[in-house]
Amino acid sequence: MSLPFEPRIEDHRLLTGTGRFLDDERLAGAAHGGFVRSPHAFAAIHGIDTAEARAQPGVLAVLTAADMERAGVGNVAVVGPIPNGAGLVVPVRPALAGDCVRHVGDAVALVVAESDAAARDAAELVTVDYQPRDPVTDVARAVGSDAPQIWPEAPGNIAIDWPGFPGMADRGELARIFAGAAHVARVRLVNQRIVMAPMEPRGALAKYDAAADRFVLHCASQSAVALRQNVAQTLGVAPDRVRVLSGDVGGAFGMRTAGYPEYPALLVAAKELGRPVHWLSTRSEGFVSDNQARDTILEAALALDEGGRFLALDIDVVANMGAYLTQVGAFIATVNFARCFPCMYDIAKIGLRIRCVFTNTVPTGPYRGAGRPEANYCVERLVDAAARQSGIDRLVLRRRNLIPADRMPYKTPVGTTFDSGDFPGLFEAALEQADVAGFKTRAAQSERQGRRRGLGVSCFLEIAGGQPGEGAGIAFPGQSRLLLAIGVQASGQGHRTLYRRLAAERLGIPVEAIEVEHGDSDDGVPSFGAVASRSTMSVGGAVVATIDAIIEKGRRIAAHVLEAAEADIAYRDGTFEIAGTDRRVPLFELAERARALACEGVIPEDLDTRRAADVPPSFPNGVHVAEIEIDPDTGDVQLAAYTALDDCGRVLQPVFVEGQVQGGVAQGVGQALLESGVYDDASGQLLAGSFMDYAMPRAEDLPDITSGLRPVPCRTNPLGVKGIGEAGTTASLAAVMNAIADALPEDPDIDMPATPQRVWRAIHHRKPKGA
Repeated sequence: MSLPFEPRIEDHRLLTGTGRFLDDERLAGAAHGGFVRSPHAFAAIHGIDTAEARAQPGVLAVLTAADMERAGVGNVAVVGPIPNGAGLVVPVRPALAGDCVRHVGDAVALVVAESDAAARDAAELVTVDYQPRDPVTDVARAVGSDAPQIWPEAPGNIAIDWPGFPGMADRGELARIFAGAAHVARVRLVNQRIVMAPMEPRGALAKYDAAADRFVLHCASQSAVALRQNVAQTLGVAPDRVRVLSGDVGGAFGMRTAGYPEYPALLVAAKELGRPVHWLSTRSEGFVSDNQARDTILEAALALDEGGRFLALDIDVVANMGAYLTQVGAFIATVNFARCFPCMYDIAKIGLRIRCVFTNTVPTGPYRGAGRPEANYCVERLVDAAARQSGIDRLVLRRRNLIPADRMPYKTPVGTTFDSGDFPGLFEAALEQADVAGFKTRAAQSERQGRRRGLGVSCFLEIAGGQPGEGAGIAFPGQSRLLLAIGVQASGQGHRTLYRRLAAERLGIPVEAIEVEHGDSDDGVPSFGAVASRSTMSVGGAVVATIDAIIEKGRRIAAHVLEAAEADIAYRDGTFEIAGTDRRVPLFELAERARALACEGVIPEDLDTRRAADVPPSFPNGVHVAEIEIDPDTGDVQLAAYTALDDCGRVLQPVFVEGQVQGGVAQGVGQALLESGVYDDASGQLLAGSFMDYAMPRAEDLPDITSGLRPVPCRTNPLGVKGIGEAGTTASLAAVMNAIADALPEDPDIDMPATPQRVWRAIHHRKPKGA
């Protein structure tokens, strides 16, 4: 069951150019900021000379680490706890580096001037006395005994050596299972570094309200409330002394969840100058200052019995944190990754070792999927490897090991519980929808045209985080209008359309009477943000709780107004009524009367209501099937067909779901075939530092994606929904790479991105020199 379809009310404004993004915000008297950034990946700072820059026309100030220290700015790295994660090393990340820089692009100084050009020109004149050190950017080399040590408090460059959750299989138990297994499959996989590169560059407009002793930050975010908490903690002030405002957001994908060094630096500058300060990153600047993602090396083994039943899974990961920890970087690499296992398969024993490692690179953080694609990619590449090793057909192997529907709820070896799902039914339906039975015919046609065709299957399951909770507030401002305030920030998902339709359905009122507000931390709505595919579950739950509370209060107030017993009051279709009579009072009229009665002290409160919901996680799942064609003479890979069949629980707006799946698939295909944030390990320079070197997917890289839904309602939230925002990315990596491996010679050894050069070498058994 879904809500009635409604065209997205956001789209007309955005498509006609009347949206308001960060750079559209203008405050009278605003100055402009430009950052001095390190050209070195690792270097001591022996001095900073700002005299020449300060002397330039139009320059108002040059701020350095000393100014941040005087202002009481603390650690930009506001890091959340990790379950079973005692000993996590959290070094201090400064707003402006004072004694050492640890990645190319590390901010060293902030120049403020009357114009953007003047600020950037003067930034070139700040002289920094660097003493370069040998850097390390490669995560495998960073854990070696001879690697440069980035932080003295993190020996071996290890932020944490995480053993998994308590109660998981220990080393001895795993060793016994693997020793007695009939088959053991092993893979070593690289999840390369990803540059997020949203359409809207990162920026901020900082202001200090001296009269209120309050900081105001205009900034694109995924929750103004969550970003306020982060910025306030870094500034060392109470949260109510910071206000964050977010307008339209041109792409987020996890990159805008937490604070960055620039934000406190700009706010301090605004306070010291008594003027607003505006900064907008250039694209080149974003490549070396925006959080990046993935960058893990994974070794995994799967033990099977003679009949192909999965016995145990053992995984060893090194995950690149970059030079500093971001808010959830280590959480993603450990907890978020682990909670996806055993994916859709019945695997009784699982062992983990995950090392989060510092390197001289841009810090890593959440990016669409955030640990889930890495987990699913691991399992699905391993299942195909097990099929090759055992001689059992890969589809048969999957069928034998899928968790049956009658095992739901299913308690996993990592401590989670899958509440619902029909994995075998979903699997068979996806194979039928993708016409897997006809693949041999299509492969033969491709062969006649001189091309190799491969088919890849990816059975995915991910965790969509419900906690911590979300809030919602409903107010009745008069004139038959309802204001719905939420804390999550939209960045293209269609929040205004979805949540007003949900509220209208629950209340039985016209959808046109409802306005949805978000993007102002002063709304006071609790929020963790539009992250982890959790918004519809958590915000939807909060909206339902708020409406239920309004109806409950409304029955009491209506009983007073209508002079009846509360038990006799019913609510339906926007009206409170005495059951079995024609005596009634409409919702909006009751809200007006309730406000007047509350002001007179007759009743304790009016109908304006706020509630929060803290729902458990859900476990979206699906089966995606990819077909590719390879030109063996050039190694060129074309994605010939892609089918996605998903279970996201109850579907509220099918067109929204389809858009989320297609967008996620596009980003996954980008990683599988094109994208790679390559660093030079000797110098620490980002070699893929612009769109001249970093290949983003285009429309021509994708076929028409066939997407379908086979929903099984979630049992743990009031709407029965499961997350969908990251499903396409989570599933597509393995679907595409398994398809490529299927078209290559036996036992293919190929990692992402599957560039023409890599594919050509795999076909012709050529390795690069020095490999």
